[in-house]
Amino acid sequence: MTTLAATLIVLATVIAMEGLAWSSHKYVMHGFGWGWHRDHHEPHDGFFERNDLYALVGAAISITFFALGSPLVRGAAAWAPATWIGIGVLVYGVIYTLVHDGLVHQRWFRWVPRRGYARRLVQAHKLHHATIGKHGGVSFGFVFARDPAVLKRELKAQRESGVAVLREAVE
Repeated sequence: MTTLAATLIVLATVIAMEGLAWSSHKYVMHGFGWGWHRDHHEPHDGFFERNDLYALVGAAISITFFALGSPLVRGAAAWAPATWIGIGVLVYGVIYTLVHDGLVHQRWFRWVPRRGYARRLVQAHKLHHATIGKHGGVSFGFVFARDPAVLKRELKAQRESGVAVLREAVE
């Protein structure tokens, strides 16, 4: 496989992972997987959250693709693109850890961006946390952030229609 093909597979996987993350966040974490995700939306004292178990799911996905692409594991049945997909999943996991856990929730470092896309990411995710409970909400992605003004209007409409209950600071 050429370097260009491998690089394109990694980049496509990173982009696809944001779509997977958005849908799993909206429909799994805020659905039947709320038991693991709830503590991420509520105040708590510990460093770790039950929500961190989702990182292990992402790691398992990456490891599975590495194994599918490994001749050491699969022999002649190894599928080379799977290794590069596994790397793409790993890269997305690193980006997620830095952006979501590091920048937005400041678990690894303290920096509050004053402008630019980093500020937009923080604002969008803070608006995601503006709802109480698992219903309603905006901005389920982790890397691509929509305009906070649009997200605020959507939250207002959700509140007015009874879909979401908002924290007092947002109302």
